[in-house]
Amino acid sequence: MRIGGALGGDNPGDTLKRGSIAILSNSGGFTTTIAQYLRMAGWGTTTLVSSGKDVYIHYAAPEFAFALANDSRSKAAVLYAEPGGYYELDADFTKPVVACVVGRWKAKLTRAVGHAGAMAGGDDDAEAKERWFMEKFGVEGLYTPDNPVFSARGAVVTNIAHIPAALTAVMRANATLPDFEPEGSMDLKPWFGSNMGVALPEAIDLPVVDAIEPYRGQIRGLDRQLGTVFPRQSLKDASGASQMDPKTQVSSLHGVSMLQAAQKPLEANLGLALLREPAGANDQALIDVAIAAHVNLHGSAMLVAAEAAREAGNAPNAVLAAAVGIVGPRLLAPAQRFANGLVDALAAAGVRDATDEAFAVERIELGTDLTTDMLGDAPDPLATAMIRGVEARRARSLPLRWLLAQGGYPRADAVLAAIATTIGWGPLGRKRISRLSIQTLPSWLRLMATMLGASVAASAHEADTFCGIGRDTLIAECTLTEIAATALLGRRASADDLFAFRTLTGLLLTNGPGAISAQGAKGAVSADGPETPARVQLNKALLGFLSHTGFAHGGNGFEGVAFLLEQFADAELADPADPAHGLDLPAMAQRFATAYRAEKQRSKETGAPLRNIPCVNHPVFKDKPVNTDPRERFVREQLAARGQYNVFHDFYLALVQALHDEGVTRNVFCVNVDALIATLLLKLTWKSLRAGEIGTAELENAAFTAFLYGRMIGCAAEIDDHMNRGRNMDTRTPQSQVRFVA
Repeated sequence: MRIGGALGGDNPGDTLKRGSIAILSNSGGFTTTIAQYLRMAGWGTTTLVSSGKDVYIHYAAPEFAFALANDSRSKAAVLYAEPGGYYELDADFTKPVVACVVGRWKAKLTRAVGHAGAMAGGDDDAEAKERWFMEKFGVEGLYTPDNPVFSARGAVVTNIAHIPAALTAVMRANATLPDFEPEGSMDLKPWFGSNMGVALPEAIDLPVVDAIEPYRGQIRGLDRQLGTVFPRQSLKDASGASQMDPKTQVSSLHGVSMLQAAQKPLEANLGLALLREPAGANDQALIDVAIAAHVNLHGSAMLVAAEAAREAGNAPNAVLAAAVGIVGPRLLAPAQRFANGLVDALAAAGVRDATDEAFAVERIELGTDLTTDMLGDAPDPLATAMIRGVEARRARSLPLRWLLAQGGYPRADAVLAAIATTIGWGPLGRKRISRLSIQTLPSWLRLMATMLGASVAASAHEADTFCGIGRDTLIAECTLTEIAATALLGRRASADDLFAFRTLTGLLLTNGPGAISAQGAKGAVSADGPETPARVQLNKALLGFLSHTGFAHGGNGFEGVAFLLEQFADAELADPADPAHGLDLPAMAQRFATAYRAEKQRSKETGAPLRNIPCVNHPVFKDKPVNTDPRERFVREQLAARGQYNVFHDFYLALVQALHDEGVTRNVFCVNVDALIATLLLKLTWKSLRAGEIGTAELENAAFTAFLYGRMIGCAAEIDDHMNRGRNMDTRTPQSQVRFVA
């Protein structure tokens, strides 16, 4: 009983069972909890009283003790007591009692808290009440499982979990057994658990147990569920994929810092974007095969569209948009359908590891119609090349083994689906990704390859070669990083070139959900309506990303190249990687700073716009005399550790110092990540530029393209995340937050 409400929880029948123990508690919630604990140990209850803990308690311990003595049903009692008041001191118990006294921590307080508790220094605090009960029961200490102190009159505990064992011990001393067979135990019984691969000592390695119903059935349903399901919410200016550290201005993608991503190849980072964890060696090999197989756009409408856009003078983002706009849902549907069927079949067969070479493919069963659709009437050259590529790289794929065991001629879309299912199966099983993510994975591989291919002139796409590399070699040997570097530079890259390129693209994956490029991608998903994911057009979402890049966002490296070419136009520079270049960089920087100061003064006098110096002053760390972009510093240190030098990078560092020394800037501006694009790219192409093998226009376009290579991977992550989490039209700006400017 409790004045003002019933005890026993929402379902008293699940908690209260008739027995022989009465309960008096200062806490209503714990009254029910104690009854449940007693029931698990085989003790039922008679009368339960929640007295509350007001200053004046009208039915307190003395009244309860009198009722207990005169209640033939009750053989013993449990008391739950908190600090404050002397009611327990005055109680005279004639039957066994287990007293649980809590609140020792309150003795350190200088004011009452919680249930009208005792103040510091009072003689009715928790320790005082423990002593009262010990004297009543004739015991010298507290009851714990390790030190079971009790008598036939009772025991004192300070943890409600110890009440059942203490009561059983006290009642055994009174020759009394529990009311019924125990219904459980007080052991920790986790329904979920994972050691995350850590070997734990047996004492703390708790086994996962079956839950009680109805939770057991619900948990089994979750176990059968493939992948995770993300709760939907408005994702305006929010993301479950990326975030920026406001203090360091360094962003992360799925928990991986861009400084960490810069140390991984593109293929690992593509896995990070779409699988929410970096791709391992086997998955990287499969990603390489899929991209290499689709990067050559020879004879395709995508290449025609890209080349037409290029000839019309469009920037690289618009060129890629022309190509990717053609890769629509109908073109992507077959591979997605095959992947969906493979996921069902692998799950039904109980596949744990999609790379398991010992698993019998006969156990995997797809519907006859779907299997037939995955096979053609004649050999598919692209499918054959992909299969050979997987074999040459010694990559493992159970879905591909199953496909080959069906006989006939696998279609290229079926091979792509098998590769994608293999890559996504592990993260799906670990509930890192959703079923939607693995279903769309073949489309993402195709779209990434299309954008990569479209960034290269049509002349580099031939029937059997891409950028001069034979198709079989490309698919069997080249990594995504190597393919992208070759596409950007127009030649096979050296180990040092690949290191610089990998570092650069890793840094460029994301700058958080507030970046304009990410906003465009997310807005495109929001407009299609992610709550019906089938309506979201992946290629259109990429168009949103591409249309939200430009010469200020993405092309600033483009402008940086032009700026550096202007500064080094008259320089006798043979090798930008040679520290003994013979140039006086501080003097060059000083000349520009002096001229720029004069230009700035004229601008103030005439009101004419002042040109911006590209690649400096963002991010800004206020109140710091010297601003440094952590990403730029990271690259500088990485290259220095490898003994690599870049005169253009050195010039930029001299320039920001000279601008400050000349009084043009109040502090030393930072050299930002766009400068890394410009300086690294110019270093890699300087000799070809001086030899007349490439022109400045191609070089400036390459700077913009390098940004797109990194950011298209990061924006793929934003698109996938928004599809899984977002709501329809959630990126709209409320009317109350918009304004009209006259």
